[in-house]
Amino acid sequence: MAMAGAVPVPGARRGRLGAVVLPSAPPARARREPGEPALPRRLHSGHRFLPHPEHPHPAPARGAAARPVRGSSGGEDNSKRPEMPWPSRKRDKGAVADKKEPDAKIAKTEEETSDKEEEEKSAKPPAGSSKSGWKNWKKTKESESGGEESKITYCHWLLKSEPESRLEKGVDVKFSVDDLKAQPNQTTCWDGVRNYQARNFLRAMKIGQQAFFYHSNCKEPGIVAIVKIVKEAYPDHTQFDQKDPHYDSTSRKENPKWSMVDVQFVRMTKRFIPLSEIKAHHLAHKADGGPLKDMMLFTRQRLSIQPLTQEQFDFVLSLEEEKPH
Repeated sequence: MAMAGAVPVPGARRGRLGAVVLPSAPPARARREPGEPALPRRLHSGHRFLPHPEHPHPAPARGAAARPVRGSSGGEDNSKRPEMPWPSRKRDKGAVADKKEPDAKIAKTEEETSDKEEEEKSAKPPAGSSKSGWKNWKKTKESESGGEESKITYCHWLLKSEPESRLEKGVDVKFSVDDLKAQPNQTTCWDGVRNYQARNFLRAMKIGQQAFFYHSNCKEPGIVAIVKIVKEAYPDHTQFDQKDPHYDSTSRKENPKWSMVDVQFVRMTKRFIPLSEIKAHHLAHKADGGPLKDMMLFTRQRLSIQPLTQEQFDFVLSLEEEKPH
């Protein structure tokens, strides 16, 4: 019950001990003078970025209606604001010009710039309408620089075959040099290759090229004979034979995936050249330089078809004249 003579305050209430608790007064707002811009309200994720006095937004294009900024009073006309240039990210040239460098340093910088421009001009490909001008120019540069890739040419091969019995899907895949010699005219097709890189090597073979017959996956692997290519790549028939261990259900006869060549026995090497002996020469050539330093027999061991350069073939063949170590 209010005391006599007390003025009732709207929103007042009594506490637990009977004290009168007055409502908190709202913060006083500063009056805005006529013509003074409105203060921005507190921003949240839905508001635009309000312009900073030092980094204002660019002025709207001439003739375009000015769009009021959210957070300002709706009655304010933003088109009356002075146009301010968009701040540049580049340094002020005037400030840089104040820092003068010594004449010697400026001359040196000019010389370096001219040298760089000449290098860039010489590095650019010659102008031309051909789309392949860059590739042709690059090939010319590589040939002029004497790149190793341009010098490597493969004209001989190494063919791996397993001389000992091994069942694959119930079929014995054994094929030794003696099995080749037992074939009609000592000629057979080299089928069953299911590696894309090895297949590409098969497709690169030419008639008359010679290859080493290599016994692999046995107690003592190595080179036993020399064969030659008598028929270039054609579709491998085993990829379509469901009973063959090398059958490929994804290959189609109109576009076969795998290829094979025909090889013919030439002669046995004068002696068996074991892998261990070839590897010893490979390590020596790798350290001191030699034709066997990049031999794929050691860099791509799992490939059953491997290319050889003329130097590699001649060096390995010369080992048959030496006594075994």
